[in-house]
Amino acid sequence: MFDPRDDTRDRGDDGRDQTGDPRDVFLHDVDLPLEREREYVLDRDHVYELNGDDARTLATVGAFRVVPERELLDGDDALSVSDSLDHLREQGLIETVPIGDHDQGIVLTDKGRDLLDANRRDRESDDADGQAFHAGVLRERELEHDASMYEAFRTEELRIRDEHPGAEIHRVVLEEDLKREYQEFLQEHNRDRPDSDGRPDRSDYEIERWAQEHDLPYFDEQVHFPDFRIEYDVDGRERHEDVEVLTPHYRGAHLSGRAKCGFRCYSTGGSGRSGGKVSVHLAEDLLA
Repeated sequence: MFDPRDDTRDRGDDGRDQTGDPRDVFLHDVDLPLEREREYVLDRDHVYELNGDDARTLATVGAFRVVPERELLDGDDALSVSDSLDHLREQGLIETVPIGDHDQGIVLTDKGRDLLDANRRDRESDDADGQAFHAGVLRERELEHDASMYEAFRTEELRIRDEHPGAEIHRVVLEEDLKREYQEFLQEHNRDRPDSDGRPDRSDYEIERWAQEHDLPYFDEQVHFPDFRIEYDVDGRERHEDVEVLTPHYRGAHLSGRAKCGFRCYSTGGSGRSGGKVSVHLAEDLLA
């Protein structure tokens, strides 16, 4: 019987075949196949078969938690991606969730996320700079908003590459991951203390310093977080872009506050690509 651990096929100098697909950004820290032919991939006692489209779809969906199926199928290789989605569903690595009344999204199952994590290049490392992957739905009531982030990313990615030729995008960091790091900072003094009441004891000055160190806005006595952050470098210099997706219910003080943060803002609206699906565009009019 074939054991995937015996697979010694060459995947290039860094362990992967290099095909130049923009979705490879999300596979930067993961060693999965990138060719057309499917290969055996191991996760503990489970063996899966994946090719490049399968791996890219898994990583892209995991990076954003939920991606509209139509966005994944929007390209010249739609038939190949459609086959990949069917294959991943059959293997129990992804599932479909409804978005509003007319759309559907793709999310990872726990098995899908575990497969990505199990095939990280350096599983023993505590490196917090790798791409995080997410499974399932985080907030049902915000699902339509969360499903708009991938299109905002695609638009912003094109802008970055147009303005900064040669830019290398490393990863996307979701709001929930930034907030998790913030909570770890707040609770650091309570860690491993059985007598702790669980209340953070950070001063306003410490919190503001933390926000500055992470290049996040701090005003109205709180840290403000974008929907996601794109980390990239240009000529070896690290940069990032913070992106916010505004939905139609953003009004008044809430909208003004998001504008004050200085995030790159996109808004969602109807009558998009097909059948009234959500589309994303730069929110200049809303913020004027």
